[in-house]
Amino acid sequence: MSDSVVMKKKEAGPVQLVVTLFAISAICAVLLGLVNNITMGPIEVATQAKTEAAMEAVLPADAYEEVEYTGGDPLVTAVYKAGDAGYVVQVAPSGFGGVLDVMVGVNTDGTCSGVSIISHSETSGLGANATKEDFRSQFVGKSNVAVTKDGGDIAALTGATITSRAVCSGVNAAIAAVGTLG
Repeated sequence: MSDSVVMKKKEAGPVQLVVTLFAISAICAVLLGLVNNITMGPIEVATQAKTEAAMEAVLPADAYEEVEYTGGDPLVTAVYKAGDAGYVVQVAPSGFGGVLDVMVGVNTDGTCSGVSIISHSETSGLGANATKEDFRSQFVGKSNVAVTKDGGDIAALTGATITSRAVCSGVNAAIAAVGTLG
């Protein structure tokens, strides 16, 4: 009878596992960095185009000039002078699903000329309805807004009172910000 030789597979030691994991992590990090570099420019261009379209939608003007805002309201992220028509104010109120990026036009008489939702993370079919014209048109011509549950005249979105209140607070912040520039 012959003796059979049993060969055992060499098990990887802890050092080899650490080196392998490090190599995989390094390759993934480099690839993510490359993808980020490639997509950064197009994302910025798309974001700028959406912002400009929102500005044009809420208060049409030949040009928009950014104005320094020192009022201290954390909801206000940017203020632009829209020629002689008034101002366009970008605000970021917190809704149910996160922060909304909202553009508000403010006429020279201190009333809202329009509202545009640039981006949001609200629930589809509920808070996402804030982007619809029926809801946004309620703000036009008003200088102080609140939902009907809070004694105002803005009809809240069904099932999305938090989102409706967020848009109202953004519009009020925009109007107040323009009031400080006067």
